[in-house]
Formats: sequence, structure tokens, C-alpha cells
Amino acid sequence: MRKILVANRGEIAIRVMKTAKKMGIKTVAVFSEVDRHAPHVRYADEAVCIGEAASAKSYLRGDVIIDVAKKLQVDGIHPGYGFLSENADFAEAVTKAGIKFIGPKPEAIRVMGDKLSAKDAVKKYDIPMVPGVDTAITDIEEAKKIAQEVGFPILIKASAGGGGKGMRIVEDVNEFESQMDRAVSEAVSAFGDGAVFIEKFVTKPRHIEIQVLADEHGNVVHLFERECSIQRRHQKVVEEAPSAVLTPQLRNAMGEAAVRVAQACDYVGAGTVEFLLDSDLNFYFLEMNTRLQVEHPVTEIIAGLDLVEQQIKVARGEKLAFAQSDLSIQGHALELRVYAEDPYDNFAPSIGTLSTYKTPKGEGIRLDDGFEEGQEIPIYYDPMISKLITYGETRDEAIQLMIHAIDNYHIKGIETTLPFGRFVCKHEAFVSGDFDTNFVKKYYSKDDIEQDEKAAATIAAKAALKIFLEDKKQLRLPIQS
Repeated sequence: MRKILVANRGEIAIRVMKTAKKMGIKTVAVFSEVDRHAPHVRYADEAVCIGEAASAKSYLRGDVIIDVAKKLQVDGIHPGYGFLSENADFAEAVTKAGIKFIGPKPEAIRVMGDKLSAKDAVKKYDIPMVPGVDTAITDIEEAKKIAQEVGFPILIKASAGGGGKGMRIVEDVNEFESQMDRAVSEAVSAFGDGAVFIEKFVTKPRHIEIQVLADEHGNVVHLFERECSIQRRHQKVVEEAPSAVLTPQLRNAMGEAAVRVAQACDYVGAGTVEFLLDSDLNFYFLEMNTRLQVEHPVTEIIAGLDLVEQQIKVARGEKLAFAQSDLSIQGHALELRVYAEDPYDNFAPSIGTLSTYKTPKGEGIRLDDGFEEGQEIPIYYDPMISKLITYGETRDEAIQLMIHAIDNYHIKGIETTLPFGRFVCKHEAFVSGDFDTNFVKKYYSKDDIEQDEKAAATIAAKAALKIFLEDKKQLRLPIQS
């Protein structure tokens, strides 16, 4: 594999290209008109404009991307995450064009892309499931009867999608019909498919996911877990590895279950199996993401592996160079997704120009980003600016270093989730490890963040004054003859 096209933009495009260059592989960037001067375009060996700003007219144009790949004699296409990364038709078209799709087989994407077919596929592999119904429901009366049998509270979920779309929590039978209507409407709007299913709502769930890696020769391993319970609107904001609550026995059980899920769909490449963990440490299969996850850096750090490198090696037909027994957890890693969102205004999008963009540096700090000072945040794409990652020998060390890194990450011109990240890292529930996916609902308010920001500003001012007085004192010392 001599040349790879990265069918994505921003930080993940640069992330993939860095590994490709390290491996001696040439890179091709694609970009929309609004991204013409973006860092990922300059970083690549070659770059081609593929359309207008809107993703439907650029980054989602699989046919155009494949044409570019053919003209530039590309050997492989890496989809990153988002856009076309879980599009089975695109993966199939890439393969038919004689180009290697750096990801799983199209059929695995299809099976795991639908929550109902995914559950059906893993049934015979002894994977724990949340109690509920595993067939699509559209009839409200039938659905209401099933919900009463499962027992409230229940969760209505769209079969065809994720990201919180078409998902409704129903506390009792009286609100069932209205929530069912909303879930179906959202599902149709977001995915063009109104099919939903019902499952028991776990009241204090933790979101635990297991990274798996499989080659074309039948070898499958897991790279331990990531804790992804700090979320807002069902979207992850803070992730870490390993989890603070998993015992070695539970880790092994969940890891083995994740491997069985991968085997159930003949999986190849890097993928993630997601589970719910209840307050009694029972775990239940949620879904499988058939791509590289946003939060993959925390796994890379604790496992000592470059996941993009492993993806490329698997795509070249190589066997995994290690077995499960060769892998172990080293230290602790934490990731904050830095979004162009206003935490003081219910995380509303914050669009503008990065008038100041100064990044933190130092041992134990990693920053994956795709922006630079003076650049405008486009309204057309996901508002994530970067991923701030810290790591240390212990969880406490990683948390304290994250607070330090946030304090030294200076962004002006837009609002970001940096203050929210500091709030999380200082909160007793997070520090103690006693939290679940309801963290934001339970503890977050803009008043708390404002108080935290004022306290941080006061500490910074006092530190600056102390340094000033010490410098002034030194200047007054008499010169020794």
C-alpha cells in the first residue's frame, strides 16, 4: 500500500495521515470549498476539491471520492469516522473499484448498522441483552402492551440510527403514546426509517465500550475498555481508559463478549462493542460501531498501540502481531472533546473565528486537532475543534494533568466546552468514580461553571501577583561586590 486517500476532514484526517507518513505511505486529502485552506489539506501530499461546503455535496459524495482515488492511483481509502465511515454501499463500491477499504467488510457494516439485525446476529453467541423486544414496532397499541410487559421505565429507540435521534425515555404508560409518536417522527426525519424497538431503561447506567481488533485470518483480540458515561444529549464529551469500576474479572468477561460479537459478523479491522453497565455491574450489549471511534486515543495510550497503523496492516492482509495474552493495561488516559459549543447556553453551537488559539504542551499531554489561529469554524460540519488527551501512571494524575492542560488551552473568538471539562474533572462524583450517564442531568448547571470559572480566574490572578512581587523583590536586592 503506497498511497492512501483519507475520505474525511479536520483532526481525524490529520491523525490518519500522520500514521500513514510514519509508515512511508503517501496521502491524498479531499476537501470542500470552505475547507480549501484547512490544515489537513496542507498536510497531505496531494489534495483535491470534491465539491461545495455542504457535506451532501462534498464529503458524502462517495462516487466523486472514488473517481479521485482512481485518477490518483490510490491503493486504499480510509474513511475516518462520521461521513461515509459506516456506509456499507460506499465500502462495497470502493472494493468493486479495486481499491482497499480500510475498514470492515460491507456485510459487517450492514449487520451492525441496524440495531435490530445486530441483536439478532449475536443472539446465539451468548451475549447479555437488555430485556425488551428485538423486532421493529410501528403499532402503538401493540407497543404499549409490550412496554407494560417489560415494565416502566422503558426506552424507545430508532432501529436505524444513533446519536440520541429517535430515542425517548418513557416513565409511565400515560406518556407512552406521545413519546412513541415523537420517537418515530425523529427516526423518520433523521434516518428515513420510522422503525423503533423497546427495551428496559436501565436507571443508573454506565456506558462502557470495548475496543476490538481483528485480522483477515480469524484472529480477534480486545484492547480493554473505555468509560464513556459523561455525555450530554446522548453524545460523549469525556472518555477515559480504563474504567474506574471494572474488576479484572468483569473486564475479561466483557472483553470476551466483545470478541464474540466481532466473530458473529465476521469482523475485520478496528471496531467497538458498546455495553450498558448497571449499578449491580451487570452488562448488556448495546451495539457495535464498525469504524474507528473518536475516543480511540485513550485506548492507544493504555494499550501501547497505534490503531490506525493496525487498521492499515490488517487492510494489507497482515496477521495481528500479538495475541490477547501479550496485551496489558499501562497507566490511565483521559480525553475531553473540545467542541465549539457554549456550555453557558445549553451547549448551543458557537460559530466564529479563532482569534486566539494557543494549545497546551508538555509531558503526558496529547492534542489531536485540525484547526489553527485565525481559522473560521464552519457551520456545515460537526463542531468538534479538537480532542485533548492526558495520561499518567494513575487516574488521579491524568485528571490533574487534564485540569492543567485546560487552563493552558487558550481559545478566543468562540465559546467552547473547555470550562465544562474543568467542571467535570473537579467534581467529586467524577473524581470518586461514582457517576453514570446521568452526570450532566444530576450535577451540571451554568451557575456551577460560572463559579468554577471565577474561582479559576481568582487563582490565576493571585499566582500572577505572587510572581510579580517575587520578581520585584529580586530586582531590589543590592548588587554583591
